[in-house]
Amino acid sequence: MGIAGTDVAKNASDIILTDDNFTSIVKACMWGRNVYDSISKFLQFQLTVNVVAVMLCFIGSCAHGASPLRAVPMLWVNLIMDTFASLALATEPPTKDLLDRQPYGRTKPLISRTMLKNIIGHGFYQLIIMLVILFYGQTLFDLKLASYEDDNPTVHGTILFNTFVWMQIFNEINSRKCHGERNVVKGIFNNYIFIGVIVGTTAAQIILIEFGGHAFATTGLSWQQWLICVGIGAGELIWGQIVATIPKSVIPNGMRLGTQPFTQAEANQARMLWMRSLKRVQHQIRVANAFKRAGHERHRRLSLLAEDSEIRRASMNKSKTSLNKSVDNARAGDSNNIADSNV
Repeated sequence: MGIAGTDVAKNASDIILTDDNFTSIVKACMWGRNVYDSISKFLQFQLTVNVVAVMLCFIGSCAHGASPLRAVPMLWVNLIMDTFASLALATEPPTKDLLDRQPYGRTKPLISRTMLKNIIGHGFYQLIIMLVILFYGQTLFDLKLASYEDDNPTVHGTILFNTFVWMQIFNEINSRKCHGERNVVKGIFNNYIFIGVIVGTTAAQIILIEFGGHAFATTGLSWQQWLICVGIGAGELIWGQIVATIPKSVIPNGMRLGTQPFTQAEANQARMLWMRSLKRVQHQIRVANAFKRAGHERHRRLSLLAEDSEIRRASMNKSKTSLNKSVDNARAGDSNNIADSNV
């Protein structure tokens, strides 16, 4: 307890309730799990974008001699998956649903099998779509083969870049859930920052495509091409439901990334440290109790001395008063005798 607790108890405790309210423990657990989930969501989204972008640039460079995604569009993609994604996914408010599942263990891997399944599944979808547009886009959209060795913007390259960004926008919605939940839009309107990021990214992407020009290596698209790009991106939501039906058991346990279980030697060392700390705390408590008893004894003695001094002072005052009365009576008697003799 932060208010009623003693200093010894505060120093020996792991958690201090500053307001002495036990409901704060529930709120702390809720916010702690929410922070953990926010980190998991961001990692799931960013790893998917990184894997697809690296593979696309590598394959495109090997096939065409240059990266399909130019430098400035790549900076925009990097801004989407770093700054905007962190704002959108890390600002989800906590809900009571977080308390319905079991707590995470200290040795639980940071990237679970469910997260790894989502990363591989969505990365596979995006990479296949991008490779199809890269190698067969001129046939599907009836376009001329784009040359990626010069800086002239082409419709083929613009469709490739636009489709990639729209898939990330819709995959950002999928990344709101990282434990296999199907309803990825549940509570989406409770996070105004997420809505603002999605709307802002969409508006910025439209401006970059239509008015980017040579700076962003883009050119304007027709409404049919826009529908195709947005439709392929929206397919991420449907593909997310398909990935959710795949059991996480298809991912081996050894592929999980993060903290590994303690070894027996580490467990024994931790147990020894715990026992040593416990004995130290017990010794401090005994010392504190000894000081407390000594303080009480000293206070009791001082109280007894004060009472004794008060009794003595009262008796002395009483004796002094009686003596004064006797002296006054004696003086009064002497004065009476002198008056009688004079008479």
